[in-house]
Formats: sequence, C-alpha cells, structure tokens
Amino acid sequence: MVDTGLLLQMLALLLVIGGIAGVLAGLLGVGGGIVLVAAFYYAFQTLGYDSPQLMQICLATSLATIVVTSLRSVLSHNKKGTVDWHVLKTWSPGITIGAVLGVLVAAQLRSETLLAVFGILAVTVGLYMAFGRKDWRMGDQMPRGIARAVLSPIVGFLSVLMGIGGGSFGVPLMTLYGKPIHQAVATAAGFGVLIAVPSVIAFLFVPVDPATRPPVTIGAVNLPAFAIVIAMTLVTTPLGVRLAHRLDPAPLRRIFALFLILVALNMLRKALGW
Repeated sequence: MVDTGLLLQMLALLLVIGGIAGVLAGLLGVGGGIVLVAAFYYAFQTLGYDSPQLMQICLATSLATIVVTSLRSVLSHNKKGTVDWHVLKTWSPGITIGAVLGVLVAAQLRSETLLAVFGILAVTVGLYMAFGRKDWRMGDQMPRGIARAVLSPIVGFLSVLMGIGGGSFGVPLMTLYGKPIHQAVATAAGFGVLIAVPSVIAFLFVPVDPATRPPVTIGAVNLPAFAIVIAMTLVTTPLGVRLAHRLDPAPLRRIFALFLILVALNMLRKALGW
C-alpha cells in the first residue's frame, strides 16, 4: 500500500514543477524538458525513490510531456506558416533513429552516468544561451548529404539523453545555418515530436524495479507526473507569454542560463559522488 502522505507530497511537488516549467516555456521559449528532468530528479530523490534507474524515469517522463507540448506547438506554428516542412521531412529519419538509439543507450546506463551526461550537455546549452549571438553563422543553408546523415541522429540521440525536445539543439543548429529564428523555433517543435514519440514508446518497455519506482509508473514513464505537468503547463504557459510581452527577455535568458549552469554543475557533483 502506497503511503497517502507520500502521494500528497508528490502531488504538491509536481504541481509546483509543472507550474514553473509552463511559465519558463512561455517567458523564455525554453523547452520544458531541460527544466523537468532536473526537477523530477530532485523531487523523486527527496521522496525516497532514489535508485540506479531514477534518471531513466526522469528522462522518459519528461519526454512524455514533450509529445503533447511539441505537437501542440508545431500545429500552432503551422497555422502561421513558419514550419519548414522540407527540413522536417528530410531530417526526420535521422532524428528518429538517433532518438531510438538514445533510449537503447540510456536503458543500459546507471543514474550516475546519465547525471554526468545531462550535466555536461546542460552546461553547454546554458553557455550558448548566455553568450550565443544571433549573427553567428556556419553556412547559408541546412546541411545535406553526409553532413545531414551525421548531424540528424546526433540531435535525436543527445536530446533523449537529456530528456528534451528539439529546441535546445535544433534552434541553434538551424540559426547557425541561416534559418530565421521564428522558423527555427517552429521547425524545432517538429523535431521534438520526432524525438519524443519513438523514445517514449521505447521507454514504456524499459524494465524498472517496481520496488524503487514512483507509484503508477509504466516502464520508465511516471503517469501522474506526466498528467500533472501537462495540466499545469496548459494553465501557466499563457502567463509566461504575457510576462514576456511586458519584460525584456534578453537579461532573463542570461539569468536562466546561469541558473541552468549551476543546476547542471550540481548534478555533475552528484554524479561524481561529492
């Protein structure tokens, strides 16, 4: 029998996590996954569900929320005509393959290793958010041929190892190759669908010890966390959007980047056992 008090604590933490993730998504355009993975980890660990497979649960549950949020986002952007469907179609096979490979690798790694991977990649994303420039360019058109065949699986693979959608890697990649920021954001939402759908399906079949997983977890996906976070982001994302129109997002992005780097360094510390 699951402790009712523990369930109430879990519910309260997830409500807060979902609310904050929604505000940040609306305010900064930051995909929820990069916030949710760290938040899930600290919440579940605090509640006593620490285990060698805890990070797998955090990654899988974060990706489950991205299925909904990315699909909703890409459909909204498509109404405005900002999705580059050619890029989405030509990059989809590689991204999907990379996402599935990411699950296969993540399923074999312990939480400590996944913590270290997340920490290193999150520091990289945070540094780009803090110091990246809009005028940086690596080319005038998206990579094709061998370059696309190499880069597209990498986007899917690394995104799964971080439990995130397509924004953190897809948007910088597309803007570096000359895509306007609005088109990059819209198309990266499609990347998120391609990453999240196959990876979540695969994570549903990853065996997790029932004695160490949070209640109502199928495979590595925790259903209460998924449902509560989706419900809260629906409520709080519009609030973040309204705040974005009233505030200058540039300094806020730098503040969030610093926060993200500190969180990532702390997860690296945990991974090293310090």
